[in-house]
Amino acid sequence: MSTAPLLKKASLAGAFFVSVFWGGLAQAFCPLPSGLPTVKVQHVVDGDTLKLSDGRSVRLIGINTPELAHHGRTTEPFAEAARRRLQALVKQSGGQVSLQVGREARDHYGRTLAHGYDSSGQNLEASLLAEGLGYLVAVAPNTALVVCQQAAEQLARTARLGLWAKPAVQTPAQITQGGFALVTGRVLDVQRNRGGVWLELEGGLVLQVAVKSQAQFDWPSLLALTGRQIQARGWVIDRAKRGSLKASQARWMLPLTHAAMLEVLP
Repeated sequence: MSTAPLLKKASLAGAFFVSVFWGGLAQAFCPLPSGLPTVKVQHVVDGDTLKLSDGRSVRLIGINTPELAHHGRTTEPFAEAARRRLQALVKQSGGQVSLQVGREARDHYGRTLAHGYDSSGQNLEASLLAEGLGYLVAVAPNTALVVCQQAAEQLARTARLGLWAKPAVQTPAQITQGGFALVTGRVLDVQRNRGGVWLELEGGLVLQVAVKSQAQFDWPSLLALTGRQIQARGWVIDRAKRGSLKASQARWMLPLTHAAMLEVLP
């Protein structure tokens, strides 16, 4: 059975995007909605977070940029480049941006979740994705621009820009810590129970599609992944630190929040 429903990718990809001026793409795939409020930016925290003059912190929807140094970890490649680029986009916009708050308005840190647009109507997340300065992420219900964002990321992937010049893809056996990761591996088994759908990968990683996220996937297509090589993205969790790891369970777990976070490889 075809696994095409898993991907839900934009129908236009590859060489077409390379041949078209990015500004036109931004306007075509991420049009600025009318009537959005304009806010003043106090400063850019990192590649995907803004601090507004009214005190709010805004986490841009649909993109995850590399982490700056924190909690004993060193700055990741392209983290500074992503921050500088977002700073430049905000400066070019006169220090102000328009925000479209997501259906889920806040994250668990209390930050506002929103799409950002500059004064020319260009979507901030798509601009960064198109330059290879971040990874597409999709977390329902804030998935209105997934197709646009996939198109933008595909531009960078095809042209091998930024992060995609040498993608930091790991196998499950190479995982040594939690956090955001791109992981590739072969699916050994697919199971479904009260906790959701579980895809066991060769090398000690399990992908979880929680019950609340199952509507974003096609069950027959997931079941057909047994034996296939896949690439997943998301935030890896060390289940050993939770104290609930059983002897038969994989230590590492990566929750899948949307079909856009999973690709089937040739």
